[in-house]
Amino acid sequence: MRTTPRSPSPRRYLMCPPAHFTVTYSINPWMDPTKPVDLPFALAQWEDLRDRYRALGHTVEVLEPDPALPDMVFAANGATVVGGRVLGARFAYPERAAEADAHLDWFRRNGWAEEDLGIPQHVNEGEGDFAVTASWILAGRGFRASPLSHGEAQEFFGRPVIGLDLVDPRYYHLDTALCVLDDAGDEVMYYPGAFSPGSRAVLARLFPDALVATEEDAAAFGLNAVSDGRNVLLPQAAVGLFEPLRDRGFEPVGLDLSELLKGGGSVKCCTQELRP
Repeated sequence: MRTTPRSPSPRRYLMCPPAHFTVTYSINPWMDPTKPVDLPFALAQWEDLRDRYRALGHTVEVLEPDPALPDMVFAANGATVVGGRVLGARFAYPERAAEADAHLDWFRRNGWAEEDLGIPQHVNEGEGDFAVTASWILAGRGFRASPLSHGEAQEFFGRPVIGLDLVDPRYYHLDTALCVLDDAGDEVMYYPGAFSPGSRAVLARLFPDALVATEEDAAAFGLNAVSDGRNVLLPQAAVGLFEPLRDRGFEPVGLDLSELLKGGGSVKCCTQELRP
């Protein structure tokens, strides 16, 4: 196991405050409209995450929330940015469809050229199902993203895309079942039970030294995490991941995003990375 400390790299993130967050419909197994949302508590939890990023030296850009779009807080789903190019989202459910334009409009207002913006023809929900490593773009499918979106992403970014089949509806997006720990070194952690047998074999071949999470830590949304190469921000309830992360030279940073979990999201779902 690695014993030397790792060096974090500065990141730039896009987040959207949960000013209008509520659960009035159910499009994943975590959403229950009968359970009320404590909005001030949700906002305080989101602000804690934002402030932790900034305290670690990262830049956080803010997307203005829309009162008609209660899931906008889950900013990871709005686009995928690699090498300064932006592949927009196309949502599977009509309840979230308008978020795609809201994200692309933000990029236009903030200096991205039109030729660097991709409008997808096939369903993808941004970094919900696209995870970027040094060598590949890992792409989930089975519940939201269309398999056709994988070829679209490969053509747009010019990077090899590895398709992975998700089979457990609790882990409906790739970012609920897998986290990139070190994008410079192709290092990940994941929960095998979320994937088909063939996809588990692919992950084992690509990442033989991956941190493999238990069912308990996956159910606590411990894989819905964000790493800057050293600090790993993750739900504090995923206690079984803390020591294995430290053994690998990472510094786990536990957070409480329990109110946002009512919408089926946690740290990563709230965080879109703006890769230069």
